[in-house]
Amino acid sequence: MFSRYRKSGSGKPPPHDEEPLRPAEPALEPPVRKQFSPPKPPAAPSLPDKEKKRKERLTEIKVELHKVLLDNLNLAALEAASEQDLRAEIAAITSESLEGMSVVLNKEERQALNQDLLDEVTGLGPLEPLLKDETINDILVNGPHQVFVERSGRLEMSEIMFKDERHLLRIIDKIVSAVGRRVDESTPYVDARLSDGSRFNAMVPPIALDGALVSIRKFRKDKLSIDDLMALGSFTEDMATYLQAAVACRLNIVVSGGTGSGKTTTLNALSSFISDAERILTIEDTAELQLQQSHVGRMESRPPNVEGKGRVSQRDCLRNALRMRPDRIIVGETRGDEVIDMLQAMNTGHDGSMTTIHANSARDAVSRLENMVAMAGIEMPLKALRAQIASAVNVIVQISRLHDGTRRMVSVSEITGMEGEIISMQEIFRYERRGIAPDGSIIGRFNAAGIRSHYSERFRQWGHELPPYIFDPMPAE
Repeated sequence: MFSRYRKSGSGKPPPHDEEPLRPAEPALEPPVRKQFSPPKPPAAPSLPDKEKKRKERLTEIKVELHKVLLDNLNLAALEAASEQDLRAEIAAITSESLEGMSVVLNKEERQALNQDLLDEVTGLGPLEPLLKDETINDILVNGPHQVFVERSGRLEMSEIMFKDERHLLRIIDKIVSAVGRRVDESTPYVDARLSDGSRFNAMVPPIALDGALVSIRKFRKDKLSIDDLMALGSFTEDMATYLQAAVACRLNIVVSGGTGSGKTTTLNALSSFISDAERILTIEDTAELQLQQSHVGRMESRPPNVEGKGRVSQRDCLRNALRMRPDRIIVGETRGDEVIDMLQAMNTGHDGSMTTIHANSARDAVSRLENMVAMAGIEMPLKALRAQIASAVNVIVQISRLHDGTRRMVSVSEITGMEGEIISMQEIFRYERRGIAPDGSIIGRFNAAGIRSHYSERFRQWGHELPPYIFDPMPAE
């Protein structure tokens, strides 16, 4: 067994050239031979390697047992069975199968295996514990062996993984089939909503080159209030006072920001300032808004079915909403031709409406509105289009996710009208970055721009006269 560690020649001395005979010399003491000791066996695998191999083996066992469960469980009766009965049945089948496979597991491994099998049968397999983790905001899957999660604005690698691509595709198919959709080579991408309201997006091969891509934006069951956002440092009490007046006095508000910056969370929080006596209609691609008022009508757009029929767009929902006597209309995100109806609604008596938009600044948000109208095929002189936007939109709230993971309301700007062909704007509040702390966090402060609100008179007429000091800038440090 040690042959591969020996040198060639099996230990015999190497041959030498013959030398001429010499006179005999006194015999020397034979050299003391060192005691032979076999080479050391290969070093045992390190602990991480052992854990990795054991996890891989447990994953293989889980896949095998899942097949056994599918063969033995009456899937049609699963919906009627209680979780306790199902756990007991899975535990019994698992115990019998492990005994037949001559596999011995400790108590913790057996409990974890039973929970994983329950998740495979009734839930979304490896994704289930991530969905139950309240600290996770986003789940991002890059193929079967890479699962990232976002906590507190920072991405980190998860220990969760799928056995292989087939396992991941099976979970994706389980999600989309539950909502009457399908994803395959002919339709390699899909948007859906999980049963808990989380937003789901997937792309599969051949579009996804290195394995299926999955993105899940988790649905918060406990929405963040204005007080919660202030406690997190998203904005100040003075900014909240201004925004409360802006919402209560029915100014039209656009919340602008990048992906994952907290636009929907901010929109939810702002909606808390709406009177309970008003009729609100919400329109979304994926229902995420959680309004607390009693008179709320919720609408969700619908993609086409497998035959390419039955699509209901946000614009269809918005057009019908205008016939339902709304006091306010809230569009979860304006991204297409629905912008035309949204601007018209804001200009024709439905003031106090709100929406979100993808943009990097308040000025960019205005440009995005212009571009969306242009892409919708509406031919309108640029000056007339800008006048329409300036008349419709009153306040733009800019949200940003900074590189340290924190989310801040970096700007609150008002649209004050037109100057020639240019939309005039003024910034009321801003977030000033001061530097970076040793731990990498951003040092900054919120500050007023020193400009009195363009809508101060409206606030006063509606009974929300704001104290002048909230518009005073802080002294320079």
